[in-house]
Amino acid sequence: MPTLNIRHLRDHPATMPRMKTPIRPFSLDHTELLDALAATENLLIIQDLDGVCMDLVRDPLTRTLDRRYIDAANRLAGHFYVLTNGEHIGSRGVNGIIERAFSAPEHPRDQGFYLPGLAAGGVQLQDSHGHVSHPGVSDAELAFLEVLPVRFAEHLRAALRACGATCDEGEIDTLVEACVLDNLVSPTLNINACYQRLADSPERYRALQRNLETYMAGLLGEASARGLGDAFFVHYAPNLGRDEHGNERLRPAGDNDAGTTDFQFMLKGAIKEVGVLVILNHYYFQRTGRYPFGEHFNARQAPHELDALLALARERLDPAHMPRIVGVGDTVTSHATNVDGELCQLRGGSDRGFLTLVQQLGVAFDTENVILYIDSSGGEVRRPGIDAAHLSSYHAGEAVEPWAALTGISDSEDPLRLDAVFTGGHRQYVDFFAALAARRTQV
Repeated sequence: MPTLNIRHLRDHPATMPRMKTPIRPFSLDHTELLDALAATENLLIIQDLDGVCMDLVRDPLTRTLDRRYIDAANRLAGHFYVLTNGEHIGSRGVNGIIERAFSAPEHPRDQGFYLPGLAAGGVQLQDSHGHVSHPGVSDAELAFLEVLPVRFAEHLRAALRACGATCDEGEIDTLVEACVLDNLVSPTLNINACYQRLADSPERYRALQRNLETYMAGLLGEASARGLGDAFFVHYAPNLGRDEHGNERLRPAGDNDAGTTDFQFMLKGAIKEVGVLVILNHYYFQRTGRYPFGEHFNARQAPHELDALLALARERLDPAHMPRIVGVGDTVTSHATNVDGELCQLRGGSDRGFLTLVQQLGVAFDTENVILYIDSSGGEVRRPGIDAAHLSSYHAGEAVEPWAALTGISDSEDPLRLDAVFTGGHRQYVDFFAALAARRTQV
């Protein structure tokens, strides 16, 4: 199993500089935050990828990364890790995007420019030189996953016809090519392209969503029949949180948004909040030379519930070495929805769990952790966006509440606090990230 150890950090507790003033929720001014993080020796950034440091796009093959971002991540070695539901490797992996950002004779593998951290929700581990492993994943599980992309393609063709989409065979071929992501351990149907094609037929698009939801449930049943009943789950992005059985709720398309676009068939344990502890296990090894959860600790072994993860962290992690953690994400949702005749506020999003755990760890260990939210609504994928003008009025002291600026993202009872928001999207965040790396390495 590759270690995330890139550079052995100082093995004594670091002074944690306190914020001069607490960050007001939904802060638009990042100056003081940049100062504090630049001065924090014991710093750990855990960051999502799509929508955070690059645009959300309908076709993942068109994604690009700013070379400044890649260079900054390299300079932050030992203090920066990714945590994504995408994958590092394969035709749709992030490694290929990084390789395309380089020109000969540079090569990211030799120079350590790959993004270290966890992919596929936490079961695909990589260091900065591209050494990849899948700790805790069995050969039987990999064999079941291997054939799913071909099956996804066959089913999507049938589903498009079944929902009444007026596409000819050539268009269906194009949609299938764009929508089937042949990820190794998290094969995915990403139907952003279908949403665009069916924009004038919203009911047909919702029928496609329902069709795929039923199909994924059938695959879980098939896995169970093969003795793999506890191996997999379906991740919907974005989603409406979890139901009483712990399953994620699909988010139907609304009038102005696509709802759930990603149907990911994933390994159980591949949830981002578990990945936070896996990353901390490697981070502590860098500082102390020992793994607090054991050398082979992985996402398949850890508890899944936030309370249990927090309890495990408090039991095993030495507070003297706990870093200030910065959690960065863009997929957090909050929607008032009728469930069984009762109006409920359903909160979800693939980044919510790990950001919540980062927040809770900050309280438990008194490390002033910070949650950064990136507004990814400006990309090709329709998402709820932040009303920056309304937030500016709120911060100027006008008699307005912030929640109207965060419709579909957060609400007044939301336990997750978004400390700083980047209404300028991934470009604004990349500027901040590059400035932080420069300040910390005095470049």
